[in-house]
Amino acid sequence: MSLSDFFSSVDVSKITPKGGYYSSHLGVKTTFFQDAFPDLDEGGFDIAIFGVLDDRGAVNNQGCSLGPDYIREKLYSLNEGSFKSKIVDLGNIKPGEKISDTYIAVKMVVTELIKKNIFPIILGGGQDLTYAQYMAYEELEQKVDLVIIDSHFDLDESAEDTIATNSISYLNKIFLHQPNYLFNFSNLGYQTFFVNQDSLRVMDKLFFDAQRLGEISGAVHIAEPVIRNADMISFDISSIRASDAMANSNAGSNGFYGEEACQMARYAGYSDKLTSIGFYEFNPAYDQNGQTAMLMAQMIWCFFDGFYSRKKDIPLQPKSDYVIYRTSLKEEAHELVFIKSKKTDRWWMQVPYPTLGSKNERFHLVPCLYDDYQLAVAGEMPDLWWRTYQKLN
Repeated sequence: MSLSDFFSSVDVSKITPKGGYYSSHLGVKTTFFQDAFPDLDEGGFDIAIFGVLDDRGAVNNQGCSLGPDYIREKLYSLNEGSFKSKIVDLGNIKPGEKISDTYIAVKMVVTELIKKNIFPIILGGGQDLTYAQYMAYEELEQKVDLVIIDSHFDLDESAEDTIATNSISYLNKIFLHQPNYLFNFSNLGYQTFFVNQDSLRVMDKLFFDAQRLGEISGAVHIAEPVIRNADMISFDISSIRASDAMANSNAGSNGFYGEEACQMARYAGYSDKLTSIGFYEFNPAYDQNGQTAMLMAQMIWCFFDGFYSRKKDIPLQPKSDYVIYRTSLKEEAHELVFIKSKKTDRWWMQVPYPTLGSKNERFHLVPCLYDDYQLAVAGEMPDLWWRTYQKLN
């Protein structure tokens, strides 16, 4: 089966402004699936955008399947920026007869794009499509660091394996999936009054990361190491406050500011490790004057800007591009090792594998902040180091 079998083409006439595009607009720089499906095998594209016209799993937000073209209308009217883009828009994945058919289509498309070294950007659709995005990595046979940007934990408290997959329970499917290839899960921006305390205890027991909105808002840079460590990201538009993004029936009065969402999107693009991202739950029925569609377009633009600014900042390759710092804790004869990039000033810490761990590697590198290094210099164990060690163990 060809990838083209999953897609309906882009009707460019519907998303083009009345005056047409200027030569600097992304609408001129992007290749669209119109009459013929683009050739993805010649290395001509870095990024592939596609929509998913399915909202059967979107709880209390039906209508979000119509979102992709509204985002396109705003996105392709933006100027290209300082980067030289090689972007293809594959159109929209048609809804399957059953929602599980849609999941299979999304899984196969994401898998094939990653294999071709083309970065997939998914425009939802309900956030339950995160499960299909995640399943793509099963075919790739790799451990996954998953980051969800959301005001809720999308876990059903009954924790039954037979529970239906939807936008408020898809994490059950991910956590219970066998074989388990989820290495780490992180939630950014949860709001405590939306989260069951038992769920927080589960996150802590599994050594997963959860950062409250209050921790990040106004200091969004602390989310950068978490985003840098992700293989895939799922961004729920309802994590942004309703005053900045009202196009979601579950939008709330609290959440990230629009500029913070754009900054996180740029961090995502800048990460050398990230291989897919999905933007979900945008519902044009609740938008006003296209404000939320424009914000999402700007978030994607910021992602492009980060993506085309990547530095291939892979620690210790080569060693001359990095500075190694060693510290000792106060009460333990234990040394912590930190690595700083000369190119980007970004930090990592080395966490050793247990004695019976990896035969090929002696330590695991985890992104961190300069603050973690300062904490270690003061003789304290950074919480990130401890949680990572427990996961490796």
